[in-house]
Amino acid sequence: MILRKVWGSMWNRSNSCKDMVTPTSTSRVPPLPPLTMLSSSSSLGAFDQLPMDILVQILMLIQPRDAVMLSLTCKAWRCLASGNRLWMFYLQSSQQSWDSIFFAETSLRYGYPLRLVSSQSGELSFMRIYGQRAQVPGSVIIDGGSGYCKFGWSKFDSPSGRSATFLEFGNIESPIYARLQQFFATIFTRMHVKSSMQPIVVSLPLCHFDDTESAKASRRQLKTAILNVLFDMNVPAVCAVNQAVLALYAAGRTSGIVVNIGFQVITVLPILNGKVMRQVGVEVIGFGALKLTGFLREKMQENNVSFQSLYTVRTLKEKLCYVALDYKAELSRDTQASVEVSGEGWFTLSKERFQTGEILFQPRLAGMRAMSLHQAVALCMDHCDAAGLAGDDSWFKTVVLTGGSACLPGLAERLERELHDHLSPSISNGVRVLPPPCGVDTAWHGAKLISNLSTFPGPWCITRKQFRRKSRLMW
Repeated sequence: MILRKVWGSMWNRSNSCKDMVTPTSTSRVPPLPPLTMLSSSSSLGAFDQLPMDILVQILMLIQPRDAVMLSLTCKAWRCLASGNRLWMFYLQSSQQSWDSIFFAETSLRYGYPLRLVSSQSGELSFMRIYGQRAQVPGSVIIDGGSGYCKFGWSKFDSPSGRSATFLEFGNIESPIYARLQQFFATIFTRMHVKSSMQPIVVSLPLCHFDDTESAKASRRQLKTAILNVLFDMNVPAVCAVNQAVLALYAAGRTSGIVVNIGFQVITVLPILNGKVMRQVGVEVIGFGALKLTGFLREKMQENNVSFQSLYTVRTLKEKLCYVALDYKAELSRDTQASVEVSGEGWFTLSKERFQTGEILFQPRLAGMRAMSLHQAVALCMDHCDAAGLAGDDSWFKTVVLTGGSACLPGLAERLERELHDHLSPSISNGVRVLPPPCGVDTAWHGAKLISNLSTFPGPWCITRKQFRRKSRLMW
């Protein structure tokens, strides 16, 4: 009805338009008059007397394609129907949250180095962004974690498949090419896709943490090996981004400290404007999720709780364990809880539920001489503050947790409390610790933000031709 009224009001303004109307009862709207007739008009016709807010609310009830048709009628309708407010509403109705879309389009659209775009600058047209995002090709996202690999389509809400990572990404010795080839071929087979049909977004693993020339060469060699394998499999374009950076993007940040609780180690990485600041210092704690699972297994064995495999213990860790805000007070509480594990029946745990996560803050409980989690993060913050890399110190005061074991309930709150207790007031003021924003799939969702950008794959991907040319120049 809105479209008929608009087109009718525009139609009646020109006597010459009468001969152009094709009478039909099935047409949704009359045919479009020549743009030369309508482009000079600055009136909304029958809708001139309605308040602007009401008109925008009405337009929100029609489909985006109809809004595009309205924008072609005259200057007044073009101004109204192409306004950012309306198209921000349409974008909010898509699968991704508006906050993540807005963050991606204002912070990530031009690739690296990152350049922030203000939504008020006139540089962003959300009508154009909506149309560009609709045309972005679907891509395959592969996040090869240290314990588990997540893979799936960029247009889906979550990964379509998960499997144990059977490739040690950090090992750059031969036969790394063959192992990488087997790894990617297996994923393509499981997804039933041809490698040559879509771009690939792959996370680069956290390894070789130092800022030495040797570590830089190792990281470069690993990335080159991954690109070589994918381009030899005829992948048209590849986007390769550090895992920790992807986790930070998923949290809607470009700067901060990422704490990754990996399978074997815990890494604390300072990131400024999308770049890992290795010159500041990456802290590494010599135990990870595997040690947590092993500690829970020992506690269960001490209490004569029988189980079939380590997989059962890991399941119990994920479903029953948590981190106590006050460890000493928790010891005096009744914390018994039960859960059923498929194929093995019911299990009941008590104090081991919070003792497992406590070794992150008191490694000596597990017989380890290692730095605690809050000590490592506090040390990293001290280094960031001393480095003076930015105009203020706010960039490192957001801590983002990532990794499967980082999803333990209460971990973010406990770490934040410990940091406030151990840091000087000048540094601890404003410190926030965020739990994994997308659970165990946080890095995968960070890659999804990139792969659905209106500018993708352009500024983020490298093509085979570009890679070969760059390789020749390097050699």
